[in-house]
Amino acid sequence: MNASRTNVHCSEHGDWLVQVTSWPRLFPISQYVVLDVDGLTLVDTGIGRHGVAAVQELVHELQQPVVRIVLTHAHIDHVGGLDAHVAAFPDAEVAASARAIDYLRGDVTLTPDEARIADVLPGKFPTTRTCPTRILTPGERIGALEVVDAAGHTPDSIAFIDTRTDTLLVGDAFQTQGDVAVAGVIVPEFPVPGRATWHRPMALEAARRMLALYPSRLATGHGPVLVRPRQAMQRAIDSAERQFAVLAD
Repeated sequence: MNASRTNVHCSEHGDWLVQVTSWPRLFPISQYVVLDVDGLTLVDTGIGRHGVAAVQELVHELQQPVVRIVLTHAHIDHVGGLDAHVAAFPDAEVAASARAIDYLRGDVTLTPDEARIADVLPGKFPTTRTCPTRILTPGERIGALEVVDAAGHTPDSIAFIDTRTDTLLVGDAFQTQGDVAVAGVIVPEFPVPGRATWHRPMALEAARRMLALYPSRLATGHGPVLVRPRQAMQRAIDSAERQFAVLAD
């Protein structure tokens, strides 16, 4: 599967997952196409129209429609292309966490409980014309994907695990660009996800929960997909524990 634009790269991972990465060399931003029994699920939307043509090619090649768009969190590099993708796939259901829906509507005010945890919300949260019509909560299923609580990088963060393959799609709860790292750890080669993390201890707890799911693959918003990722995830968690403990002192 080849993207029609040179700044977008597509790669297959198993039978049911395609990674679509914009600016793979300069500033990799990934969204994912998950093949399901009723069509295609798009996980995250990148920025602007980048990635739309590649997903359209997949729709044509696979002869399957995009039936749903699901969002891991509302940072601009994950939802900035939402309106463009909805325009391209108007029949798709759009789903996100309740807090992500607040952000997409333009309300980025922290709740009192969130503000007591950490009162600064880093990163850019764009307002979109599209408002998701389905609220996702941890433990529920949407197609073949099960929703996983991933709050920490942002209050609204969720992840998804493919119940058929145990592929884990985590948004920015981990990154694999530059190094495998838990959200909040600054990777010098690609520091953006670390710097845009809201609460490091919660992000670390989320990473531990995801490790306990025994994923077969780790698919992140930034960086390559890892196969048999548990050792790398454990090393990232160990590193985060050490770094966050130093910061807390």
